[in-house]
Amino acid sequence: MTAALPKISFRDPQIEMAHGAGGKASRRLIEGLIAPLLCGPLTEPLGDAAHIDLNGTRIAITADSFVVQPLRFPGGSIGELAVNGTVNDLAVSGARAQALLVTYVLEAGLTTSVLEAEIRAMADAAARAGVVIAGGDTKVVENGKADRMYITTAGIGTPIAGLSLSAASVRPGDKVLLSGPIGDHGITVLLARGELDFEAELGSDTRSVLPMVEALAKAAGPGIRWMRDPTRGGVATSLNELARDCKLAVALIEERIPVRDVVRGACELLGLDPLHIANEGQFLAVIAEEYAEAALQALRAAPGGEEAAIIGEIREQPAATVLGVAGYGGTRVIDMLVGDPLPRIC
Repeated sequence: MTAALPKISFRDPQIEMAHGAGGKASRRLIEGLIAPLLCGPLTEPLGDAAHIDLNGTRIAITADSFVVQPLRFPGGSIGELAVNGTVNDLAVSGARAQALLVTYVLEAGLTTSVLEAEIRAMADAAARAGVVIAGGDTKVVENGKADRMYITTAGIGTPIAGLSLSAASVRPGDKVLLSGPIGDHGITVLLARGELDFEAELGSDTRSVLPMVEALAKAAGPGIRWMRDPTRGGVATSLNELARDCKLAVALIEERIPVRDVVRGACELLGLDPLHIANEGQFLAVIAEEYAEAALQALRAAPGGEEAAIIGEIREQPAATVLGVAGYGGTRVIDMLVGDPLPRIC
């Protein structure tokens, strides 16, 4: 008997930059083509890492790719970003990274000093995060075929005790917690390209969020419903995915969302919403109301979490929607990212 063919809903005639931006086009590609063919029908929401049982042992696994341009920018580089991004995907899934595999795709003509700098950056970031780089692979392609360097990673982690995260566990009245200011990474990379006549003292927020996640777990573990690091597509996209998955509303009090003046100014100049700009060292959490204050205080006491804030709450209606609530009481619907306003940022 012939197996039924998987249902393919992806109808875009070709792949565009927007399909890698983390927004609506990315989700169409993954849910409409990649997942049905590789994984079959999706039975639960997509996340930053998969938790699986291997002969009675629970582990978390994730994979990522990094194609940022330029390779180095204020506050970080592609090597540091690759380690932190992988560690963070595991952390917000409720796991502590234990080992990484790293693959370099190098362009012929890349200077050895550039490669050495990124290898050192990865080693330093791994040491700070407490994770072992256990192996990997290296490939070299013709000059002009790889924009100097791409890095891909795979990460393996072990569950953090006391955490059980799922969009299905989110309830009306839960609070939305943000670890710190948004948009630093995306705007930093944009300014580093020299494409904008705008000067500012700003650096990427790339870092491991694991220490903050562990502090949060210790203070409010039973009350943590869901977490996500808002990288490509920003806070708006991550929360839209949550709203869709839990079929509830996310109401954001916009004046509570921490955004640096320089980020806000750059976004206004470009016609962008800071909620759509990528972050590499922040995370979102949904916390049961009775644990929210303890969670906030624990996060503010952790290194790097000093500017954490409760920025909203979960509501019953309008279902599967993210709302922005202004200080004067007006509201707007906040959609996930459409298109790719800042390509090659992670």
